[in-house]
Amino acid sequence: MKIICIGRNYSEHALEMKAEVPANPVFFIKPDTCLLRNNQPFYYPPFTQDLQYELEVVIRINRLGRSINKRFANRYYDAVTLGIDFTARDLQRECKQKGLPWEIAKAFDYSAPIGDFIPKDDFESLTNLDFRLEKNGEVVQQGNTHDMLFGVDELIDYVSRFVTFRIGDLVFTGTPAGVGSVQIGDRLQAYLNERLMFDFFVR
Repeated sequence: MKIICIGRNYSEHALEMKAEVPANPVFFIKPDTCLLRNNQPFYYPPFTQDLQYELEVVIRINRLGRSINKRFANRYYDAVTLGIDFTARDLQRECKQKGLPWEIAKAFDYSAPIGDFIPKDDFESLTNLDFRLEKNGEVVQQGNTHDMLFGVDELIDYVSRFVTFRIGDLVFTGTPAGVGSVQIGDRLQAYLNERLMFDFFVR
């Protein structure tokens, strides 16, 4: 399986990163070695001095498909959770300045903690999901999926023109404004419509 991550899918996040708001979805891929499950602790990697969280709604692919029309996209995912796209921001800045790819800042081991999945049918709509991240009991990031520039079905339509979806693939749908740094000892808790999705420590 693979993890497809959407960049700059909330306009305010694009602005805070001093990046252009994209005309089409922007995506990159993380390997499955990035996954961190079951509220296991995340160990702060030694190669960065500026580790930042990016909370995202995550969908799970349940069918093989490519070149999927938006009208049929909802048939290709069955569950939702929250995840963090951990980013070594200092390494990313350095790579960008040199015009280099920046997988080193995004695709390192355990950089994608996720919560338990909830069947999509448990929600009236995926276009109005509230979600938030608390760090040490304080809200540090929050958003709603209605603010996404490109909805879930649009993302599947676009990405599948280039990449075949396989059963078990995950799509991180982008982060709202409010990204920030974590330190060793921090506790991270995420809520989707007031339901606790994950709760783990940075070690």
